[in-house]
Amino acid sequence: MRQRQASANARRAREFEAFVAGAAGRLLHAATLLTAEAPGDNPRARRLLTLALAHTYACWDRLRGEDPYDRARQYLATRFAREAWHHGLGRTRPHPANPLARLTPQQRLILVLRLYEGVAEEQVAALLGLPAERVRAICDRATATLLHPPRGPAATAAAEAKAATS
Repeated sequence: MRQRQASANARRAREFEAFVAGAAGRLLHAATLLTAEAPGDNPRARRLLTLALAHTYACWDRLRGEDPYDRARQYLATRFAREAWHHGLGRTRPHPANPLARLTPQQRLILVLRLYEGVAEEQVAALLGLPAERVRAICDRATATLLHPPRGPAATAAAEAKAATS
């Protein structure tokens, strides 16, 4: 009996290690996009990844054919949303050079899930408890913000200086 249990535990550990080897990099990148931290300095993203992987490992035997990557991504997203909701924007410190830093946490979450992860609009809506139309509107607004950033005073002053010298 003990030998069978030890064998099952060893198989479970090998399967999970193989999963982590294949999925951790992409999940860390998604977490880094969510937190809008710099890729080399991303403690919040690494914490989110660690929590998501720990949760996935705890549920490993109960997955029953469910995709472990989807489970880990779902936990990562809901944990990020919960932390953003409970701690507000004051605790998040996005990297100022990151274009995603201009977005709200909700916009980043929806944009990352929809565009980077390729999750269907309806699935994102169900995950966040929002209507699909709201998810579409938030994603469109976030995309527009990234593609057409607001013109700041520095850009306007540089344009005026260039026009004055012409």
